[in-house]
Amino acid sequence: MNKNAHLNQAPLAYKNDAFMDSWHGRSLRILSEYLEPLDRFSKEKIRDTVVFFGSARIKEEGPLERYYREAREFARLITQWSNALEPPTRRFVVCTGGGPGIMEAANRGARDAGGKCIGLNIALPFEQYPNPYISPELNFQFNYFFMRKFWFAYLAKALVVFPGGFGTLDELSEILTLAQTQKLEKKIMIMLYGTEFWKEVLNFDALVRHGMISAEDMNLIDFVDDPHTALDHLKSFLTKHYLQPHQVRAAEELPDIAKSRI
Repeated sequence: MNKNAHLNQAPLAYKNDAFMDSWHGRSLRILSEYLEPLDRFSKEKIRDTVVFFGSARIKEEGPLERYYREAREFARLITQWSNALEPPTRRFVVCTGGGPGIMEAANRGARDAGGKCIGLNIALPFEQYPNPYISPELNFQFNYFFMRKFWFAYLAKALVVFPGGFGTLDELSEILTLAQTQKLEKKIMIMLYGTEFWKEVLNFDALVRHGMISAEDMNLIDFVDDPHTALDHLKSFLTKHYLQPHQVRAAEELPDIAKSRI
């Protein structure tokens, strides 16, 4: 053998696509869906969020178009208010699942107000593309539902839930469970938008009557029906719990990821 002969250098492990895409690389892929968003949120000075959930099937024109229009307006009002708060950090940034329908409406409303907004998209068997109103630097794509849910829950100071289907119900019940069990140390507002819809779809009174939840659990939910009333409720909650003088923190301390009680 020629003593000067040598093998080509092997790829670095983290640049080995075959390994990274393999079962053995799964833990690194999961970790990257925590660290990469954390890095971007920090660079963009995102301290916390207001999350909008709702159906991808609600269009700007159609049977439930009212909800598209009002989600857009509510997101615009929130962003207009939050843009004036505590520079240089970004407070109560509108965050959605990044797709069409109510998600698009909320991102669009934030864009109308000249603010940044977040889209946490998910890779699905049927394609869901990011809507065009997400701030490009805050457009994310997740492979793992549980990591996407982590970022929905752990930066949110409020959750606004518009009419939706299985996905919306899943997201709502998860946050309600975290709030009910006090698993998170922070206070979180859960706002159901569209009283008539939600009281038809979910029979909360029956849950209380059968002892499945307590009457006090209903205090976790705020029902609203128009953008301006919703904004008043939201501002009151956020001011009381997150905008007191002793709660002002340095920009270096963000994002404000919620701590678990255990």
